[in-house]
Amino acid sequence: MSDDQPNARRWSATQSADDASGDSSAEAHEERFLRIDEVARRTNLTKRTLRYYEELGLLEPAQRSEGNYRLYSESDVRALEHIKAMRDLLGLELKEIRELVAAELERERIRRQWQADSNLEWRLTALDEVEQVARRELELLQERLAGLEEMRGRLLERLERYQRTRSEIRAQLRDQRDGQYEAQRDARKDAPQQAHG
Repeated sequence: MSDDQPNARRWSATQSADDASGDSSAEAHEERFLRIDEVARRTNLTKRTLRYYEELGLLEPAQRSEGNYRLYSESDVRALEHIKAMRDLLGLELKEIRELVAAELERERIRRQWQADSNLEWRLTALDEVEQVARRELELLQERLAGLEEMRGRLLERLERYQRTRSEIRAQLRDQRDGQYEAQRDARKDAPQQAHG
């Protein structure tokens, strides 16, 4: 990562990275950096998890303050929240998340170059690249959704089986109660006859 591109590692969970008309005016403002404690509190992730994500390459190494404290930007916080959503809501594995993060970074690189380069042939090539990345992302998500749908189907079948079994047990209980009632009624009928016999 070159020094003239300090935000090359930044990507936003809420902004389409390949949007060539994206507004970059926010980057022009001086960015506020957060210490690891504050980021951990805001994202509900442990400091150990934040460091682990850096080690895995899900997040580029944090900048350091003069006192050697880790510093994170708002873009980092958004990225972490997106990673957490992919992990918790979609159930993606960290390897899959790393692929998606790499795809976002690639789109961000192409978006910046798109804004600077008006060469139409290059733009066609760039579109091919981002389309391939998007298709891979879609494939990952479809695989995950297919797995979730299969799990949902198994759970629905299980619930139906539980309901059938419950109905059967209740029917057996009714039969037992009816049988006991009839047996008691017959016993009461027989009791006077035995008493007079």
